[in-house]
Amino acid sequence: MNKTMMAGFWDHFRTMHGVTVRCVEAIPKDKLDARPCNDMRTAKELVTHMYAQMRFVTDGVPKGHIAYTDANDPIEMATIKSHDDLVRYAKESWEIADRRVQSLTDAQLEAIVQTEWGGLSFPGWVCIHIVYDEHLHHRGQLYAFLRQLGVEPPFLWDFEHNAPEYQPKQAQQA
Repeated sequence: MNKTMMAGFWDHFRTMHGVTVRCVEAIPKDKLDARPCNDMRTAKELVTHMYAQMRFVTDGVPKGHIAYTDANDPIEMATIKSHDDLVRYAKESWEIADRRVQSLTDAQLEAIVQTEWGGLSFPGWVCIHIVYDEHLHHRGQLYAFLRQLGVEPPFLWDFEHNAPEYQPKQAQQA
């Protein structure tokens, strides 16, 4: 996969992230630490995990080593004291990851990246796809949380109601 191919993939992910932001915004402010689903993370833990992973993986690809494990999550979560902090963390994490992915070279996308995940290594482009896979997997959990909390999540493909910066390019240019 080269930088041009990654750009299209990442741009679609931008619109998916926009729907996720709307989910994070929909979490009731008094339910950040609730456990609506037994044996699963709280909403705050889940969102922090999703976006800490995004930060650490995109940071590690150009370095050739991803230093992320779940142990990073409580460190990241310590800065989140409110609903506004959680929304801000999600948005800032996207901005950081976006800058990193946009700056990747073809060589970095093809280079093997070491991880802390049981000695596994992947090409850089696979690591970026892992960010996407993990994000969607955990967004599905967030949908279940919202429903358990009595909140109807946004429609999965409703990109047009995203904030302008997360809408499809055609909508941004109109």
